[in-house]
Amino acid sequence: MPNPEALTEEMWQAILTNDASYDGQFFYAVKTTGIFCRPSCKSRPPNKKNVGYFRTSQQAVSAKFRPCKRCKPTGQRLPDDEWVALVTEYIDTNYAEALSLEILAVICHGSPYHMHRTFKRVKGITPVEYIQQVRINQAKEKLISSNKPVGEVGVDVGLSNTPYFITLFKKKTGHTPASYRQLQQHNMKEAFENGKQHEFTTLLDDNHT
Repeated sequence: MPNPEALTEEMWQAILTNDASYDGQFFYAVKTTGIFCRPSCKSRPPNKKNVGYFRTSQQAVSAKFRPCKRCKPTGQRLPDDEWVALVTEYIDTNYAEALSLEILAVICHGSPYHMHRTFKRVKGITPVEYIQQVRINQAKEKLISSNKPVGEVGVDVGLSNTPYFITLFKKKTGHTPASYRQLQQHNMKEAFENGKQHEFTTLLDDNHT
């Protein structure tokens, strides 16, 4: 799979100024989002360290980059389900960062309104609800697998406001983070003890046959 090449300073300046005279000469690819664009794309410039380039759109597609929904570098419109998949992939990977509808729209090259409407139609929930869902699921895993204080778990999943984290967690699960951890630890202990009892019973049965 081909990787994007490093930008020259001339290319970077063309991207910063949306210089249409460079369209067709190269396509820039954003490694953190998996999107590629024309140099003239009006989307906000990404961080330079995350950008490389391809000579042709075919090379970018072959490298599994998706065409920008705004500047349409392949001349075709990116299907809504693929665009939403791109947004969800970014959330799944970057859930611990500051995320909002506006931030996602900038990163994924669309408008907040269009992203909200399209995402809800494709996924059945809004982007903000999806972000919350991912964060709470990650928090569940971290509460079970570590002894970190509740506040630290919240920070780890992008919810640094501890009272809000506790409120949201209870709303989504019916438990506070602390009571959820206690319940899961109790369930695991019970399952372990039941497993040991089953092994002991099996051993006794074997000895009597």
